[in-house]
Amino acid sequence: MCRINLSCLPASWHFSLSSLVLPSVPLPSFRQLFFFDLLVGLLGLIYLLLVTGKGQDSWNRKDNYFHRHLARVTDVEATDTSNHNLNYGLVVDCGSSGSRVFVYCWPRHNGNPHDLLDIRQMRDQHRKPVVMKIIPGISALAKTPEKASDYIHPLLSFAARHIPKHKHQETPLYIFCTAGMRVLPDGQQEALLEDLRTDVPVRFNFFFSDSHVEVISGKQEGVYAWIGINFVLGKFNHVDSERDAVVEVQVPGGDQQEALVRTRTAGVLDMGGVSTQIAYEVPKTEEVAKNLLAEFNLGCDAHRTEHVYRVYVSTFLGFGGNAARQRYKESIVMNTLTKNKLLGQHVGETGESPLLDPCLPSDLQDEVGPVTQKLHLLGTGDFDHCRQLLQPFLNHTNETHSSLNGIYQPPIDYPNSQFYGFSEFYYCTEDVLRMGGDFNSSKYASAAKSYCATQWRTLKERFDSGLYASHADVHRLKYQCFKSAWMYEVFHTGFSFPTDYKNLRTALLVYDKEVQWTLGAILYRTRFLPLRDIQQESLKGVYSHWRHRFSFVNNHYLFLACFLVVLLSILLYLLRLRRIHSCTTQRCTHSTVEWLEEGLRSHPLPITL
Repeated sequence: MCRINLSCLPASWHFSLSSLVLPSVPLPSFRQLFFFDLLVGLLGLIYLLLVTGKGQDSWNRKDNYFHRHLARVTDVEATDTSNHNLNYGLVVDCGSSGSRVFVYCWPRHNGNPHDLLDIRQMRDQHRKPVVMKIIPGISALAKTPEKASDYIHPLLSFAARHIPKHKHQETPLYIFCTAGMRVLPDGQQEALLEDLRTDVPVRFNFFFSDSHVEVISGKQEGVYAWIGINFVLGKFNHVDSERDAVVEVQVPGGDQQEALVRTRTAGVLDMGGVSTQIAYEVPKTEEVAKNLLAEFNLGCDAHRTEHVYRVYVSTFLGFGGNAARQRYKESIVMNTLTKNKLLGQHVGETGESPLLDPCLPSDLQDEVGPVTQKLHLLGTGDFDHCRQLLQPFLNHTNETHSSLNGIYQPPIDYPNSQFYGFSEFYYCTEDVLRMGGDFNSSKYASAAKSYCATQWRTLKERFDSGLYASHADVHRLKYQCFKSAWMYEVFHTGFSFPTDYKNLRTALLVYDKEVQWTLGAILYRTRFLPLRDIQQESLKGVYSHWRHRFSFVNNHYLFLACFLVVLLSILLYLLRLRRIHSCTTQRCTHSTVEWLEEGLRSHPLPITL
């Protein structure tokens, strides 16, 4: 028997291979070993590229964005004012009935030009949003503009107490006046604004310039609301667009460029008491009047087009729920009095001969008109008839792509769109009908029709039993039938949404938070601030980039190198073993087996790995 002793370090380890066994083991050829080694090496290289290349960067960006978005929508913790990397911003909303200050905060920008600032509303030690409101509106000071700075002083003092003093100088302050100021003459507007521009920098050390105070238009307010809602919904992230619905967008001014495919944004419908507003992105090039279209870049780099948006915004005064009801009442009073005079009738003049109103719940009695011309109404609760009576108040034309008041409305790709309905869109569906959320037109119409036809006595009993929303009141019960019909007609006839549209969601809050247009305002106004952090990141040069990636990328390079070394060692060992086996089979004959066996026992052949 021919026996080979192989000695491996440490020296105490030995094992033997018999020549009778060795030939039975099929040893691979050199060519087979070479191709096997090449295949394994290629697989290792592919693995390295997949893990450490663009794929890893994409994963990191998606994970970072997901955690940022999750933190934004679930953040209810008190703001850590001891964090020196935290920045702050103030927005004062000077409305018609009062003024409010909102305090926002955000961490230092991550240096990625693709990302926007991670702005959130500041929360105090009790985890409540830092907001303060005062009344009346600033427009009440139209005749005494010199008191404007005194009027706004309590709001700014409140904000200053919550922001660390060493941060005041770098905290931007914006004062935006809305509806109440718009109705004032230009001279009175300018006098109020000038007093603020002069006195606010003297009393407070915030970052405040003349351009930080202005009267914004309804179009601007609508754009800011659209920005704020889509920011909270995470619609401005285009890294993870494969997980969301996408839309093909033609960037304004980029006719020669290829269309972008990015995350689909959400449209906004908002019906208040006085006005109704619609805002949505127009992805394709459309011939839209400039006063109805807003084109803007939310990104910090004007040369990048990924955050360029074209948004259609239109506000319709007199089309809110309460204003529409007022127009309806004035119409029936005028028409009834004229008809009574011409025909010699007395309809509605007494409770015994009331005017039948299909827009009131069944058997509900109501009075409308001035004291000298008061009319008595009696509800019949006919939802469909009420809808028909309201259609003329939409001022809708038969022209293609026309909206309320005959205003042009760009076409909407209904199958690939999503809208959120706020204020009256939510109250009409939830307060009484308890159908807030995903909107189903047929179910809504059926529920509204049933409500209108219910006896007023029954509705009142249900209200007293607490079957409706906690914030619903008797006024809501009385005019729910009218507002249900009005909302339905505005949505389907005015804005031309099909009755089978499934992508409307009525809401009061977004992720359990009230989203104000002020969030969109500060997001837009501070869009260039990331440039400072991006420039600081670029000064670190290649070294910072290398150090950032070393912890992950170089670990994988090290793993691949070790893997190849081990693989090469195995290959060399097999080649040497094959050579020894070939040599042994040539030298070991039947006549010399005993001599070779005795010699090898006394002199082991070391093979070192």
